[in-house]
Amino acid sequence: MPSVISTDVLIVGAGVAGLWLNARLRGQGYSTVLVENASLGGGQSLKSQGIIHGGAKYALHGALSGASEAIADMPRRWREALAGTGELHLSGVRVLSQAHYLWSPGTLAGNLTSFFASKAVRGRVDQVKGADLPPALQNPKFKGKVYRLAELVIDVPSLIQRLAELADGSLLAGQDLEPLLEGNELVGMRVDGRDIVAQRVVLCAGAGNADLLNKLGVAQPAMQRRPLHMVFAKGASLKPLYAHCLGGGPKPRLTVTTHPAANGQWVWYVGGDVAEADGVARDPAQQIAAVKKELGTLLPWIDLTEVEWATLRVDRAEPAQSGLVRPDNAFLSVQNRLMVGWPTKLALAPDFSDRVLAALSLDEIHPTPQPSLSDLPKPPLAVPIWDQLLP
Repeated sequence: MPSVISTDVLIVGAGVAGLWLNARLRGQGYSTVLVENASLGGGQSLKSQGIIHGGAKYALHGALSGASEAIADMPRRWREALAGTGELHLSGVRVLSQAHYLWSPGTLAGNLTSFFASKAVRGRVDQVKGADLPPALQNPKFKGKVYRLAELVIDVPSLIQRLAELADGSLLAGQDLEPLLEGNELVGMRVDGRDIVAQRVVLCAGAGNADLLNKLGVAQPAMQRRPLHMVFAKGASLKPLYAHCLGGGPKPRLTVTTHPAANGQWVWYVGGDVAEADGVARDPAQQIAAVKKELGTLLPWIDLTEVEWATLRVDRAEPAQSGLVRPDNAFLSVQNRLMVGWPTKLALAPDFSDRVLAALSLDEIHPTPQPSLSDLPKPPLAVPIWDQLLP
């Protein structure tokens, strides 16, 4: 193994954004090295709910926002990749649900919001009833309305495993990263004492971008952390549910996704408005109590007595926005050889890779042969967060 590795693109951060970009680049013949200082997907990626959004929850007032416009084509691109006919071959990745749902609890405001959302979003949106309802809502006591959205939900651990397979020897575990300079120009990174020279360096390490930019002495782009306080519930009484529960406001009252635990039980992962400002201010016991109360009100037929609970504080790392609002689409800043970006949502990983590929094309960066990394350490796959918190 040479003491200096030369590559077209050095990517720092092996979450879904970095892994997807790596696979796209390698599919087009570029040589790449993807460096991760912990585990594959162990940052924000495995804290995602796995929803491939198409813009529905951003159109709850009946008007398509910039976010819903930017994200509208993502479900199609993901479905093609999952079928093995798209930009990546992701066949074998587990799809947890072919649809996500808008669920109104039966209040006037909720029903009106459901109606306007169904008219605003792109793609076919159907009201479902009876046996077509999500299993958790198939109860005679349920009196609300449910709309089926063409937004699938994927098992993120199996996605990360497949993207790691597509990395095909380009992964590198590295703890100590320092800028590699020629004069004042960045030409790569020194990773655990080994120099990696690259035509372009892409930072997509989520929250880790801030420390990397500090090491590089680069002040922009600035990063924001948008805090959430999510809740996990695990128990034999829980049936699959993939839905936004709507209130009368612009955000879902609850967003619930369901994930397979290592012991075969289902785990509900609960976010939405309950996980935002008021939820962030609560301690874990208070947050669990608040979610129990919401579920008891909305789904009173579900027995929660034997359910295990845990909470997770998540800082969504994003480019800084006025008022900590959510960015509308993937973000990429290009500064000579340095590229810095955030996909901002799991679903927008293809959009992020588009932006990097467009920048490479603009700068006339052409593919060169891939270096061998076979003798160097590889980062491990991360353990699903629900299995860490509720073993």
